Amino acid sequence: MLGDLTDRDRAILALEVSWPRHSGSKEEAIRTQLGMSPARYYQLLWRLIDTEQALEHDPLLVRRLRRIRDARGVQRSARMQGFVG
Repeated sequence: MLGDLTDRDRAILALEVSWPRHSGSKEEAIRTQLGMSPARYYQLLWRLIDTEQALEHDPLLVRRLRRIRDARGVQRSARMQGFVG
């Protein structure tokens, strides 16, 4: 199943893995390394981490990113309901 990841998918995951070691703006790294806008990057990333191929490729990274995304969704939902905490 690993063959189902595209080169772009692997590059997105690789940027997430290596990001803490980089200095500077993550948005700039996304633009220069991947040639896409940060908004597009995050759209693709959040879609990518829901795939089994990404989970097989890097289970620790994908599970961590899923937790982050899910926690942000809960926070956003709470704010929309007026329960800021």
